[in-house]
Amino acid sequence: MNQDGGRESRASTVADLPAHPDPERLPASPIGKIPHRLALAGGWIDQPFVSRLNPDPPGSMVVVSLEPEVWFMDRAGMAGSTRRVALQLWKDGLPQRPAADLVRELYWAENKDKADPSGSQDMIGLIYPGISRLDYDARFEGGVFPVHIESCCDPAVAQWLETVLHLIAVNQRPEGYSPLGVQNLDPVWVSRLGRTGKDCYQAILERDLDRLGASMNHCMVCWERILPHTVRHPALRIDLVGLLEWFQRRHAGAMYSGCGGGYLIVASETPVPGSFQVKVRRSW
Repeated sequence: MNQDGGRESRASTVADLPAHPDPERLPASPIGKIPHRLALAGGWIDQPFVSRLNPDPPGSMVVVSLEPEVWFMDRAGMAGSTRRVALQLWKDGLPQRPAADLVRELYWAENKDKADPSGSQDMIGLIYPGISRLDYDARFEGGVFPVHIESCCDPAVAQWLETVLHLIAVNQRPEGYSPLGVQNLDPVWVSRLGRTGKDCYQAILERDLDRLGASMNHCMVCWERILPHTVRHPALRIDLVGLLEWFQRRHAGAMYSGCGGGYLIVASETPVPGSFQVKVRRSW
């Protein structure tokens, strides 16, 4: 209303708005400045209770550091709790310090007084840029940290991975859920799990979609064999196995972002309806 009791025209109201809002006056992004972490094949080999049973160490897994451009669900296998601790430690973004030092600082801050500590792959995936293969051997620091990290920040490789990975939001881990209720830690299957990470990383370097998909599929088989509650549990209200197999039959491969579901990660050169794609962080 104007001072005379009449309505101001819509045109005059719009004209009064700035054409380009001042970035200095915009609220801070709710996403924050800390990168995200996406885990691919080999997950769980970073846990010492798994890696200590590997008959042919090191076993490997792959993590991908993502630009903080997307908001991800909590309790969905995206290292959300670790990232919240990182945001508390470093609200202005990752400090310019050696990555290995930051990983250890974040690991101990996140896992203080925890009965079931988060694996160091969560911290490494947030901090190390690019695509990284983490090699775990229980004889090195008890398997808490990898004996070796191999990273690739090649823009061509990163761009290829961005085009073939498609994420679909499925669910959050429900209250009362735990993946550790049943443990069938057969060393044969632990060894196979560790090899899926090696295969996955090599497939990414060679930009081999079929091999990438196969490593993701085989990883999910290993999960179900050694920790069946990762995909089947009374608290889960979604048929995770049936959904996974549906996408695996139609695309090169698929796996979940974490135990209990989270996001379905599909490897495909063709569009996947209902999915979104992510941006690989290439540098500090």
